[in-house]
Amino acid sequence: MKLILDVGNTKVKTAIYRDGSLVHTDSFKNLSLSQLEQITGQWTPEYTILSAVREVDPGIVTYLKDRYKAIILDHLTPLPITLKYETPETLGKDRIALAVGGYSLFPDRDLLIIDAGTCITYDVVTRDKEYLGGNISLGISMRFKALHTFTDKLPLIKRKEPDALIGNSTQSSILTGVMIAIVAEMEGMIRKYEQEIPGIQVVLSGGDAKFFESQLKNRIFASPNLVIQGLNEILDYNVRL
Repeated sequence: MKLILDVGNTKVKTAIYRDGSLVHTDSFKNLSLSQLEQITGQWTPEYTILSAVREVDPGIVTYLKDRYKAIILDHLTPLPITLKYETPETLGKDRIALAVGGYSLFPDRDLLIIDAGTCITYDVVTRDKEYLGGNISLGISMRFKALHTFTDKLPLIKRKEPDALIGNSTQSSILTGVMIAIVAEMEGMIRKYEQEIPGIQVVLSGGDAKFFESQLKNRIFASPNLVIQGLNEILDYNVRL
């Protein structure tokens, strides 16, 4: 039994793997030590891994290390791919997990992995098992919040799929300016990568993957839980060492 902990920017996701299969997932706004103790008491994992892109309660880290000798993912953790990033110590743990997750799906392809979450990240993994880097852009919610925060009069609106290109009110103009423009940006980035690396396979993940999967015209493979899958692969790799 394995416990995967993914502490993202907005949610904490947990996953349980048994006999190589994902059997349970859950998510929390924040995860307390008592909640973690309930999870481990219910599932009694043998191995665990923690990935965090924000601060975690030190008590949780101590609990995992002392009780399970947990892997706390960082740039020094042994991986099935090689990090060619110039500053690996600054590389987001989620991007590391995404790269490994994508590689596990398509080990013989050059990959462009797009994660559509709080931020939108683009990451490249080559068929030679090398992570090259990529790009970071604003996610959907961040764009809406930025327009509202850095102006005096623009409202904060709720996201939905626009029904026209031309906004005929301030709210619909914001909606189209964010939702349609971000799809165009993503399509443009995919085209540039396809020109740079012909035959590159596009893998889409993240909380907003469902929306973009329906909008993008390019051939993509959608895998919403790619971070979890990548963390599981990293854990298995280290258990085998």
